[in-house]
Amino acid sequence: MSEAQANPHRGEAALSIGGAPHLLRPSFTALVAAEEELGPLLALVERASAGDLRLGEIAALFWHCLVQKDGLTREQVGDAVMRQGLAATAKPLRALLTQILQGTG
Repeated sequence: MSEAQANPHRGEAALSIGGAPHLLRPSFTALVAAEEELGPLLALVERASAGDLRLGEIAALFWHCLVQKDGLTREQVGDAVMRQGLAATAKPLRALLTQILQGTG
């Protein structure tokens, strides 16, 4: 599967970073790392549903879920979120949060 082909059945999403699509996969390892940094994932989802999710939290979740970091920096992930805006990054964010809540069938 290429970077551009996210599998929504696995909760995957794509995020454009530096003009190239990068695969986000909410694996157990990625979500544990995100939880260690951001706190309980259910609280993260609740903040998101209340509109209280911070930009840094979005970038951190994306960073931990990146399948291939290959020389990317966390700052580049944050810059990508800023360049695309919250409306465009809502789709991959929603996919990750849905995976956190529902898991795979």
